[in-house]
Amino acid sequence: MKPKEGTILTVAKAGSDRARELVENNQDIELEDLFKGVIDYMQVVLDQTPDMLPVLKEAGVVDSGGQGLVQIMKGCYNVFLGIEEEEEEEAAEPVKQYAYRTEFILKNKEHISKDERLGFVAFLEEQGADVAAERCEEGLKVHINSDDPGVVLSKALEFGYLSRIHVINNAERPQYPLHIFEEEELQEAMADPRKDTEEEEDQEPMPHKDVGFIAVSIGDGLGNIFRELGADYIIEGGQTMNPSTQDIMDAVDKVNADTVFILPNNKNIILAAEQAQNLIHDKKIIVVPSKTIPQGISALVNYLPDKSAQENESLMRDEIHLVKTVELTYAVRDTKIDDQTIHAGDIMGVADNGIVAVGQEIGDTAFDSVKILIEEDSELISVYYGKDTKAEDAEALGDRLREEFPDCEVEVASGGQPLYYYIISIE
Repeated sequence: MKPKEGTILTVAKAGSDRARELVENNQDIELEDLFKGVIDYMQVVLDQTPDMLPVLKEAGVVDSGGQGLVQIMKGCYNVFLGIEEEEEEEAAEPVKQYAYRTEFILKNKEHISKDERLGFVAFLEEQGADVAAERCEEGLKVHINSDDPGVVLSKALEFGYLSRIHVINNAERPQYPLHIFEEEELQEAMADPRKDTEEEEDQEPMPHKDVGFIAVSIGDGLGNIFRELGADYIIEGGQTMNPSTQDIMDAVDKVNADTVFILPNNKNIILAAEQAQNLIHDKKIIVVPSKTIPQGISALVNYLPDKSAQENESLMRDEIHLVKTVELTYAVRDTKIDDQTIHAGDIMGVADNGIVAVGQEIGDTAFDSVKILIEEDSELISVYYGKDTKAEDAEALGDRLREEFPDCEVEVASGGQPLYYYIISIE
């Protein structure tokens, strides 16, 4: 929304400018030479991005989006040349090879819900690679390459019972056929293990209403909170799984309302929501530009049915700016950012404007983050704990906050979100 030099846009523009320059200097240039000249220049500009954006220089990295674009261009170039694999000058880090291929049908008498399936898929992705979990008439067809089939099968038993189990030693794999999946079907299933193929004709049509709400969220607890506050449809998404404009348009189509409010709840999703708004003409679409899940919750809490849609839009926009958010996660590598020296494994409190606290303990870092962000007129602290956080630890943090800030109401709720041990809001 606020373009800056040193991003993917800079790298893309460099490629465009270089292509124009090469063609203007030699209109008979071979396509191979044009292609290579563009990519080489894009790489040069990519390497300069740390000098354009201080945050990149501080972290010691190039722009990730720009790097991704260059890799895509290199892949296209290789296809153009007929090269199946790029020969790197330096040997790439070997890909993890898993010992076993596990395949089975997961059955459930009560039918496996979408949230259960997504949770199971997330677990599988932590255990190995080449994950597939596709719906079939019997339940879920599951495939994974991992080092411990027992862990996978034990987890699956929490959701139902198993059928047609096959565990294959990958070292002996050429001797075995695909038992559950045909090869083409497996490739299609592996393309997107989260894709929901459940038929929706069986669902009861939503009764017509004047105003409906769509929220982007992730985690059972947070999804339930949005539903309890009046959200009609939850789009699964978040920091690592941003929904597309089409996903948002599909969600709007399912909400039987004349006016639909969309709560993106992530700054990276706002533009996709606004694009959907521009493409939908049979309903009035209002995008409330919430950048965090707590902002979306606050917006819904402050919706007033007796006010007009325009009045509520103004009110909700005002309210989201009164919400401060901090998310607790861990560092995956050593770096220095926002004047903070961070080591791999450190716990970080990431607020709206950057990292506010770094520590070794999750609870202590969460407490320190709130202490830094809270103000004299703050009235409410909401703590949403993630799927990797114990309820008793979250309650202990809540008690500690109540003791330290007696003038604030402190609420603790299960969010069930991945990636973040806590999402905390201060209002």
